[in-house]
Amino acid sequence: MIYDYRTAKLSPADRALCDFATKLTLTPGAMTEGDIAALKGHGFTEGAISVASQVCGYFNYINRIADALNVDPEAWMKPSKEEWLAQKGRNYLASPVAAKAGSK
Repeated sequence: MIYDYRTAKLSPADRALCDFATKLTLTPGAMTEGDIAALKGHGFTEGAISVASQVCGYFNYINRIADALNVDPEAWMKPSKEEWLAQKGRNYLASPVAAKAGSK
C-alpha cells in the first residue's frame, strides 16, 4: 500500500478517504463540495472529514519542510529515499486520481 493504495484490499469507505487525501495533496485547489459529499456518502461525518483534512494537511506540511531542509529519512525507513521519490513521481503524479482531480 505504500506505493499505491488502489491495489490494496480496502473497504469502499477507506478507498474514498484515500482518494480524498490524494486529491487534497496533489490538487488542493480542485477540491469541491462533491469531494466532501462523496465521503459523507460513505458515512463520514463532518467532524471526521475535518480531522482527515487536518491530518492530511499536517503530513503535507511536515513532508514539505523535510524536503526543503533536505532531511534524510531514518535508516529503518524503506524504501530508500531515491526509490521512494522515483516511485512517488511515477505512481502518484500520473495516477488516475491525480488526473481526475486536475480535470475539475
